[in-house]
This record gives sequence, structure tokens and C-alpha cells, in this order.
Amino acid sequence: MDWSVILSDAIRSGIGPVAAVYALAAIGLNLHFGYTGLLNFGQVAFMLVGAYGVAASVSTYGLPLWVGVLIGLGSSVLLALLLGLPTLRLRAEYLAIATIAAGEILRLFYRSSWAEPVTGGVFGLQRFATEFYDISPIPRDTYGFWLVRFTSRDLWALSVAWAVVLLATALIALLVHSPWGRVIRSIREDEDAVRSLGKSVYAYKMQSLVLGGVLGSMAGMMLAIQNQSVNPDSYDPVVTFFLYTILVLGGAGRVFGPIVGSILFWALLTFFDSALREAIAAGYISPDVISAPEVGAVRFALVGLGLMLLMIFRPQGLLGSRKEMLLDAR
Repeated sequence: MDWSVILSDAIRSGIGPVAAVYALAAIGLNLHFGYTGLLNFGQVAFMLVGAYGVAASVSTYGLPLWVGVLIGLGSSVLLALLLGLPTLRLRAEYLAIATIAAGEILRLFYRSSWAEPVTGGVFGLQRFATEFYDISPIPRDTYGFWLVRFTSRDLWALSVAWAVVLLATALIALLVHSPWGRVIRSIREDEDAVRSLGKSVYAYKMQSLVLGGVLGSMAGMMLAIQNQSVNPDSYDPVVTFFLYTILVLGGAGRVFGPIVGSILFWALLTFFDSALREAIAAGYISPDVISAPEVGAVRFALVGLGLMLLMIFRPQGLLGSRKEMLLDAR
């Protein structure tokens, strides 16, 4: 087995642009779930509208990329309002039902033949981020350190993505330590106590839902730009559960939890994938036990087993506090 290849793949995945995208989306989900106690099972819906806001604006209507970014952000605000206005006055499960349903409804709508002239239907849209890569200051070459190497294109994408993640992290850190942050954390613990102090729980929940949704849409934009393509089927409910896995792994209600969780999640997932394929190729694992096409499923099973052990021995996550897990969402 070539351990240098295995480690290289794991590190590349752990610090790559996809890990940054999921970290950004998880930061938004952390604001919803970790700080406010909102059960949002449709963060992928915000990623979807953000991605298509950029892609359709540029590819279908020929607008500049920055206009597409504004449209994507506006779409996420509108979606948050549509989801929050009828549900945030009710119990937490109503928001959970509405968000997971919205994600699937939007995915099916975007892939429908009716929407195909704008969204590309099941084929999606491609090559709309040329403007983003044209402004890259990094000369065309291959760059790296130790075992890891990136093309100039990937290095530009991951640099921008991680820069956005750091800015979002700084913003959340400032907010949660402000009076506004203290209110939303109080809402997570006891809504009735917050109401008794004259605060509008509904308004604070709505603000949290909108801000977290905007961060999710920015993640969707970065994923679309990095891939230079969007397809509705890439934004299924599994993405949201990946984000919850990342959040639980890093620690809910912690500023750096989503970053640590995303890096570890993608590094471990790729490590198991590469290690299993190398072991099969070297003959250490018989194809009768695990064949190459089955590696994708086995790696998720191994990560799932690790998550189960984490929940048994450290349910608060790597950075979390056990008190953060004592959530009574209402």
C-alpha cells in the first residue's frame, strides 16, 4: 500500500474547496441549530437557490457574475421568509417538516421540464464561472507542499472559499458574543423566559433563519463556481445530513466546530476510500469481501461507525460542551 498517496488524498480533500463549502454551509446550520435551536433539515435548499441564482443569471440570462451573486443572496432571503413566516410561531417540528419538504420540492422543480429553459432541467447548467477564474492572480502552474499539490485553478477556488469561511466565522463570533447572540442562545434554552423579558422570539428566530440561509446560499454558490456546473440532483437531502454530521463531529454551538468538523469529515471519508482501494489493489482485501464498486458505501459505513462511537463517548463533539447537547427545541 502506498501510504503517501492515501495521506495526500486525505489532506487534499480535508483542506480542499469542497471541505470549505461544507464548512460554510455548516456555519449557517450552526447558527440555526447550535445557537438558536431551529431544526432546519433543509439547508441544502438554500445551497440550491444560491447555486442556481449564480448559474442561471450568468448562463441563461447573460448577466455578470456579481449580479448572479446578488440574485442568489436575494433568493435565499426570500426562501427563508417563505419558510419562516408560517412556521416559526409554531413548534420546532413544523419548521423541520417545512424545510426538508422545501428542499425536495425545489430540487424536483429545478429539474422539471417546465423549468428547463432557465435551469437546464436534469442536465443542469455548465461553464458559467469563467469570469471568476479570469480574475485569479495566481499564475497557471501546480503548487503544493509536502504530499499535497493543487492546480492554480483549484488553489484560487480554495483560497477564496476558505477566505469566505474565515470571514463568516468572524461574523458569527462577533454576533454570538453580542447582545443579539445572547438573546438567540437564550431562545435555544427557554423561549418563554425570553418572551417574559419583552423580547420578540419570532423576530429573532427569523433573523437567525435568514442569516444562516444566506450563509448556506453562499456555500451553494462557491460549490457551483468550483465545479463550473450545477445539477439539481447534486442537492438532495443527503447533503443536509452531511452538514449535521459535520456539526455533530466538530461540536454544535461552537464557533470553530463547523470548520473542524468539515476538515475531519472529508479527510476521513477520503482516507478510508483511498486506503480501501489501495488494500484491494495490493491484495490485502479480497475482492470477494469488498469489491472496488462497494468501497463508496463501505467508507460511509466506517465514518458512520466512528460517529456512533463519538456519540457514545463524547456526544458534544470534539469542541463542544455537553451543555450544548441539552437542547429542548420547541
